[in-house]
Amino acid sequence: MRRLILILLLVPMLAWGVVDDFNTPEEQARYRALGEQLRCLVCQGQSIADSNADLAQDLKREVRRMMREGRSDAEILDYMVARYGDFVLFKPPVKATTYALWYGPFVLLLLGLLSWFLVARKRRADQHAHLTADEQARLDQLLKKQAGSQGDT
Repeated sequence: MRRLILILLLVPMLAWGVVDDFNTPEEQARYRALGEQLRCLVCQGQSIADSNADLAQDLKREVRRMMREGRSDAEILDYMVARYGDFVLFKPPVKATTYALWYGPFVLLLLGLLSWFLVARKRRADQHAHLTADEQARLDQLLKKQAGSQGDT
């Protein structure tokens, strides 16, 4: 019985963090869109709209406050970037400080492909370099014999 009472007392507390005090569905959609554009700095893989981390809750309250003050989306995003840096955006702008974010994966992929190509080429060269003089002579003899038999047909 005590557990049931405790659970009934805790349920309203869970819903308390999800208060949406918007007048229109457009405001709610705008709030959701802004939340989707901002990264949770604790979770990093989630937007603040999807995160339940304390910092994400604080950022949501801050977005809600600025919306009530009449700030535009650009002003809200600029405020968040000024406070937390470009990393707070899920799609950071392409500029000198974010080149690594945008181009780093491609550079790493190219370096990986180049390394794989060089290692494969070296292995191929090493396979032929380990023949003794007798083996090389035998190989040359077989190749000449093979070439001669193909020329006869």
